[in-house]
Amino acid sequence: MEPGEIHALLGENGAGKSTLMNVLYGLYQPDGGEILVDGQPLRLKGPSDAIRAGIGMVHQHFMLVPVFTVTENIMLGAEQVRGGIVGFLDRRRARREVAEVSARYNLRVDPDAVIEDLPVGIQQRVEIVKALTRDVDLLILDEPTAVLTPQETEELLTVMRSLKAAGKSIVFITHKLGEVKAIADRITVIRRGRTVGTASPEASRDELAALMVGRNVRLTVDKQPATPGRPMLEVAGLVVDDDRQIRAVDGIDLTVRAGEVLGVAGVQGNGQTELIEAIMGLRPTLAGTVTLDGEPIHGWSTKKVLRAGVGYVPEDRSVDGLVKEFSVAENLVLDIYDRPPFGKGLALRPDAIAASAKERIAQFDVRTSSADAAVGTLSGGNQQKVIVARELSRPLKLFIAAQPTRGVDVGSIEFIHSRVIRERDVGTAVMVVSSELDEVIGLADRIAVMYRGRIIGIVGPDTPREEIGLLMAGITPDAAGSAPAGDPTGVADGTTGDAAPTPESPGNEDEA
Repeated sequence: MEPGEIHALLGENGAGKSTLMNVLYGLYQPDGGEILVDGQPLRLKGPSDAIRAGIGMVHQHFMLVPVFTVTENIMLGAEQVRGGIVGFLDRRRARREVAEVSARYNLRVDPDAVIEDLPVGIQQRVEIVKALTRDVDLLILDEPTAVLTPQETEELLTVMRSLKAAGKSIVFITHKLGEVKAIADRITVIRRGRTVGTASPEASRDELAALMVGRNVRLTVDKQPATPGRPMLEVAGLVVDDDRQIRAVDGIDLTVRAGEVLGVAGVQGNGQTELIEAIMGLRPTLAGTVTLDGEPIHGWSTKKVLRAGVGYVPEDRSVDGLVKEFSVAENLVLDIYDRPPFGKGLALRPDAIAASAKERIAQFDVRTSSADAAVGTLSGGNQQKVIVARELSRPLKLFIAAQPTRGVDVGSIEFIHSRVIRERDVGTAVMVVSSELDEVIGLADRIAVMYRGRIIGIVGPDTPREEIGLLMAGITPDAAGSAPAGDPTGVADGTTGDAAPTPESPGNEDEA
């Protein structure tokens, strides 16, 4: 790599990208080969050796202590003492250093903020500042946009450009083709642990996807028109508060029919998370009703909702979707472990669990060394496949998928999208919530746009992107001076929200 270069490392989930960079950062020891820095061989016994050599790394899952401040986290491992007195940390000096680095690279981080109070995008900045205070010349960013909103992603790309202008070299590990084309100077593609090619940012998405997966990949969703049946999920007048007791869902009316996909679009933070959690029994409702196939389910426990025939892919797989210390096989039966054939009461049947796991791993193409491997050792995309496999391996009335392809490569996106449409086509009602507008448009038969806790409009997937983007910004067709958007099913389930004075970004227009 050259100084001031952004080199993208592109590949599927499980291709070996993170493993390779963990070797470069000294976390893993190589079995062969060598690492050259400035033309000289470098033997790394650990991350401290890498940092001394000018190599820093921001991991996909942040290495921060939630209850510590930004400054305290950045001091960890490089503590400075006051006046040379052991035990007296020089917090003022560390704070000044954090503020200086933040200002120099336009990272805008509050040195006194507590990590657990910061959004994910700011936490990532803290990790970058932590690396930069070590005076690194090469910064490795491992899947840095996997957990970011579209706005946070764009901010990160701006930060990367400023680091490049300052002469820093960046290895950008990703599987998102749009981001690679937008930011990379060079691209190296690896597949199953081997380099399979190099490309320039001018290469088409189709060419890059084919290099990654080893075959042609459809970047658009292949589906036939839906044939909606009876209402399966009905939400009426739903009111929900967020964790701060601030109104997040404000009187929503919504219907999802059997055999259709309702997509919920919106900039992250407009009540989508709270809406789904309320339906799933994860968050109390203040008013309104939720019915499944005519039966009221609001107030039910999550376990009871799942047992009623609801499949659920949560937006944060690490927190709500998996037990990382459990095996792949165990995670595949988390919601049915106490039911035949997997168990009865507290008595599990390991043979049945293992046989089912083997079948699902093959059916859903989960890349794992073994069904007995801890699910936390899998790549993010393969963890997501475990959740999808678990939820779609039983009869469902309703399938809810929140951010179903967040942190997932193009090959896995194609697979997950096909499974969603297959579930729709067998008559299941499907609700997809995604901050990726391309994903919503590709999957949905109807699109409900949320803004400030309300459904501001329901439109068809053939609605111009610009019109959907305006709705996501809170600007209704009436407010914009045009005719109201039509509802292709003839059912206007939404209410009209207030127009926003300034449009927000409509989201990340990335790959399929």
